[in-house]
Amino acid sequence: MTPPPPPPPPPPPHDITRKALLKAALVAGTVPLLTSGGAALARDTATRGGPLAPTPTCDDGDGPTHEQMEGPYFKPNSPLRTDLAPPGTPGIPLTVSGYVFSRTCTPLPGVLLDFWQADDNGSYDLAGYAFRGHQFTDNTGAFALTTIVPGLYPGRTRHLHVKAQAPGEAVLTTQLYFPDEPRNHTDALFDPALLMTVQDNGTDRQGTFDFVLDVADTP
Repeated sequence: MTPPPPPPPPPPPHDITRKALLKAALVAGTVPLLTSGGAALARDTATRGGPLAPTPTCDDGDGPTHEQMEGPYFKPNSPLRTDLAPPGTPGIPLTVSGYVFSRTCTPLPGVLLDFWQADDNGSYDLAGYAFRGHQFTDNTGAFALTTIVPGLYPGRTRHLHVKAQAPGEAVLTTQLYFPDEPRNHTDALFDPALLMTVQDNGTDRQGTFDFVLDVADTP
């Protein structure tokens, strides 16, 4: 009797992206920031135990963050703040965090991020600056925003607006989207490349997104 063939080998593990390694090292505080050219190095202890060679991009194949239209509700001169939702604001609490990278995968400090969005009812504050605010990335290129999940209004899915500008560089205007929203399929502006990673955490949600700006390393 012929013995059965051996089972197929297990699939290889997913590749660890350079950006993921960089983020892990940034969180651990082990990556030096380079300001004179070149890319910051992460240490690949799981494979070779040595530093990763710099790569030309850090976007994992998707190119710099896509641009999107500004829309009719942007207002300049927003306040400097990271919390857009005062205590007691109706809506589902939301935090969004991430990093801003250059084309060569260097974390960018001092990047201006200007956020604006609709309230829980899908309305924008045109008289004041509710749900509007700007901040700057820290010395690791990180940012963190506290707000609520924006409401819906006719023709659009849920989204956050943002302008990102590295010092002395052009402004990127774009929008961030939520996964598994029914209106993602009907919103003509929706771009899956701009989906945040969002997790439910009890009564609130936590989103992450990393921007890749089409700029070289800062001098």
